[in-house]
Amino acid sequence: MEAVTVARSFETAGNGSYAMTPVKRRVLLVDDHELVRAGIRTLYQTLDEIDIEWIEAASLQEGLQAYTARGAVDAVLLDLNLGDCKGLQGLRQFMETFPDARVVVFSGTQDEFVVRQARALGAVGYLPKGALMAEMRSTLRTLLAEGQRHRATQPGSLFPRFPSSAMYDRVAELGPRHLEILELVLSGCSNQEISNSTQLSLGTVKNYVSSLLLALDVKSRSHMISLFR
Repeated sequence: MEAVTVARSFETAGNGSYAMTPVKRRVLLVDDHELVRAGIRTLYQTLDEIDIEWIEAASLQEGLQAYTARGAVDAVLLDLNLGDCKGLQGLRQFMETFPDARVVVFSGTQDEFVVRQARALGAVGYLPKGALMAEMRSTLRTLLAEGQRHRATQPGSLFPRFPSSAMYDRVAELGPRHLEILELVLSGCSNQEISNSTQLSLGTVKNYVSSLLLALDVKSRSHMISLFR
């Protein structure tokens, strides 16, 4: 039996029996790769009792506009690295604009820090792009199940679990700008990409990255990234 039970509605069939009427849901998919969007739309049009209408956007701004224009969006799958935003900036802006949106981060990044920050910013889940189809289906079913549309999913149920880490005592002492730079580094952004995204000079970004290495007591950028994976 499925772990998530979806409420069913029935209609009378011609032979006097009852046929199940699918539950309809709308999901906004924000990803700048057309093939990714096409693949998800094709593979996940229906989930047993759930019919999904996929609304697509190739950038954060398109996603914000679509959420406003289409209305009654049940959930959002949001990529972290888009053409017009990098790292958790897109999630932060989406949640500031639509505090009640039910956003699942859909990303190739699986760093523990990024996952934890996404949850703190208001995401209801975190789904790696490398997830197996069964995990994708399970996540969508839980997210879109009847009764979940207008309330939060059970806290933490759609996030990967990590053991507690002493590294987070040091992270907790970082200021907002250092946290932002760390988010972008762990999202795979280069110094130049961070500079473009934050409007900071390249020299300033390098200084922030160097101070992060000192604060976290690590020897290199790659060493720092490895500690959160």
